[in-house]
Formats: sequence, structure tokens, C-alpha cells
Amino acid sequence: MTGTSSSPAGEGPVPGGAVGGGDDIVADVVAQLVKKGDGGRERPVWSRDFALFFVARAVARLGDTMLPVALAAGLLEHGYGAGAVGLAMASTAAAFAGLVVFGGVIADRFSTRKLMIGADLVRLGTQSLAATLFFTGHVVLWEICAIGFVNGVAGAVFQPGVASTVPRLASDIQGANGAIRIAESAAQLAGPAVAGVLVGFTSPGGVFAAHAATYAVSALCLLLLRLPPLAPGSREPGHGSGAFKADLVEGWREFRSRTWLWGVIAVWCLYMIAVWGPTVPLVATQVVQQHGPRAYGLINSALGAGTVVGGLLALRLRPRRMLRAGAIALFAFAGFPATVGAGLGVPAMAAGAAVAGVGMSFWGVMWATSVQTQVPPDVLNRIHAYDVAGSLAMMPVGQALAGPAATALGTDHVLLVAGAMSFVVPATLLLIPAVRGLIRADAVTAGPSVPSTAAIRERACPQES
Repeated sequence: MTGTSSSPAGEGPVPGGAVGGGDDIVADVVAQLVKKGDGGRERPVWSRDFALFFVARAVARLGDTMLPVALAAGLLEHGYGAGAVGLAMASTAAAFAGLVVFGGVIADRFSTRKLMIGADLVRLGTQSLAATLFFTGHVVLWEICAIGFVNGVAGAVFQPGVASTVPRLASDIQGANGAIRIAESAAQLAGPAVAGVLVGFTSPGGVFAAHAATYAVSALCLLLLRLPPLAPGSREPGHGSGAFKADLVEGWREFRSRTWLWGVIAVWCLYMIAVWGPTVPLVATQVVQQHGPRAYGLINSALGAGTVVGGLLALRLRPRRMLRAGAIALFAFAGFPATVGAGLGVPAMAAGAAVAGVGMSFWGVMWATSVQTQVPPDVLNRIHAYDVAGSLAMMPVGQALAGPAATALGTDHVLLVAGAMSFVVPATLLLIPAVRGLIRADAVTAGPSVPSTAAIRERACPQES
């Protein structure tokens, strides 16, 4: 699933012993991102363009992890409750999930880089407007939800291009996904803590202003980025309204033909309703109300620390059955909602969040790499869009129901149920033969050496039999 949105623990030691090992972690990441080429020569995964994309994703993630703190603190400060926070988050998720499929078709027909830059500039404007509203004290829920809706539309245009950009820039797709995951995790480690400090020393408006600035940085990095040409054998999408519909149908046909793909998405709908959807707003409001925004920032930073570890594990481990390994890692997420629901205190909540981060990060890399290596390049944007839409379709439902459920049952009980469902979801994934049995592609993909569409389709067919 899309890790930036949810879309999110392996085996083996973690270098440095713990997050915060500083030089040990940096050295390990650098070592993992340098691969042996032919004749034993060092062939770095990095390039100038991948580095720009890497920075763009990390900075954008920094802003995204600041947003829940700003929304929770800002809306609570102006007299709103958990239901309002859930609705504000759901407005973005609903627009995103409802329109991302069309964004995938658009991304396959036009320049993905230009579309992503445009989406970043739109969100620069909307978050600047939100900052102004909170600075002036003119905070009306429907206006905040409207801003969130526009952000969701922009995200729906932006996100499909992410999946197809990584294979065009990186020679080692799993390594690239692992590196991006670590960068996003480091941002998540810092983002909530920075947001808590900004709320404490300025106001929620300061967080929204900082969030707007991250979109400006991301747009600049993407502006400087140059994508290599499409892979040989990739077909150019058609033009016109009829071709648009045909592209949409073709994407659905490719999606439906892969049992492992739609099987995961179907299970993920349950995850969004019962786990992630209620966890995000309820953890935010529960911790902010009982322990303050700085404690919430600390817990989210612990979640980020765990995702750093999960990213490092994803760099080291190369399981033959990637989705099976990722599903096993997902069991770890239960610690996040369960510790908050049980009221175990901030240290225990932070520990549960860290363990959850490991599992989600490792799953995210396994999933993203599977999609990017098992799907033909010419339909990857559309397949990724169906992936994102299906994954997140139920998230706004879960977020919108979080407030009423907490009112009826109590926030603690809802979070404990979310913790229990965190065991049900990965167990269900492991029961699907096409998911647990999918074999990794192990194709080298870099610029003109990206496998052709025909080659990927030929390789994929026996795996679906």
C-alpha cells in the first residue's frame, strides 16, 4: 500500500543496535546503497536525479507527518473534538481515494514530472491559506475540510507518478524503495516533534506554514529532475476521450488479472476501516488531550524511528517471497493502537509505535517493490492508481466513523479493537495462496535496461496460474 498514506518485521540484526546509532546507521545505509557491478566494481545506486527525487520525497514526508499534530492541536484549540479531526482528515482521504484512478490515467498520458510539480504548487497555496486561517483565528470546520479536499485532489494527481518514477531512476528497485523509506522515516522521526515544538512556541498556523514550505522544496527538486526515456517496448497511451476510457479499462483489466494484487487490496479495505482509519485521529486526540502535543510528537517520532529500522531491514533482506515476509512483519503494527488504548503511558506508547513502524516500513518496501517489478511499465501508473484507490477507499470511512465510535464505545475500546484487528489482517493475507506464494522478479531495471512490457507480462502469467 501507499506508505505515505497508510500504505504501510523481518529478520536479521539492525546495524548500530538501535535507532540513533548515528554514524553506524549512516555507514550502513551508504554500504547498502552501493552494489557490486560486473567484475566486482562498485556500482552506486545513486544518481543526481535519484538524489533529487529522494530529497523531494523526504521533505514532503516531513510536512505530511507534521499535519496531524497541527490539525489535532488547532481544531481542539478552537473548540472542536475528535469527530472534527476525523472529518478534516477524511476530506483529504476521500478526494484522494475517489480521484486517484483518474490521476493514474492522466499520469500515463502526460509528463508525470510536470503533473507532480503542479500538484505540489497547488498544495503550497492551500496550506498557505490554512496557515493564514489559523494565524488569524478564523477557523471554520467546513473551510478546513474544503482545503483538505483540494489537497486530496492534488495528491490524486501526484501519487500515481511516484510508482513509475522509481524504476526509471534506480538500478536496484528494492534498494531504492528501501532508501526512500528510510528518508521518509527519518522525516517522520523529526516531523511530529518539530510540529509539537512549533505549536508550543508559535501556534498551529506555524505548522501549516512550515508544511507549505515543504511543498515548495519538493516542487523545486522535481523541477530540477530529468527523467530518462520510457523503457523499450512501452506503449504510448492514446489521446481523446475514447482513448482515456480505453486506458482506464485496460488498467482495470491488468489489475484484475493479478490475484495477488487485488487480493491484498481487498484485505486492505478491512485494514483501513478497522485499524488505520480510526487509529490516526483517535491516537492524535487521545494523546493530545491527555498528555499534550509534545507527547504526541514524541510518540510519532518513535513510530518514525521504527520505520527507519524497518527500512534498514528492507535494505539487508531479500526474501524470495516478498509479500509473505511483509505480511509477517505487519503483525507488529498491533502495538501502536493497543498501547494507547490500554493507557500504558507515554514510554509504552512510544515503544509500541516503534515496533509498529518496523512492521509497516518493511511491508511497505516489499509491497512497493512487488508492484513495480511485477507490473508492465506502460500500465504501472494506472495499476498503482487502482492500488492506491483500493487501498485507501475505506480510510475516510474509518476516519469519519472514528468519532461516533469513540463516543458510543469509548476511545480506549475502539483502539483496542484496532489492535486486535491488526492481527486479523496479516493472518488473512497469509491465507491467500497468490499472496504468500508470489516469487520476487529480481529484474535489473535502470534506464534503457528496464524490462519490456512483453517480458514482464510473459513472466507474470505463470505466477498467476
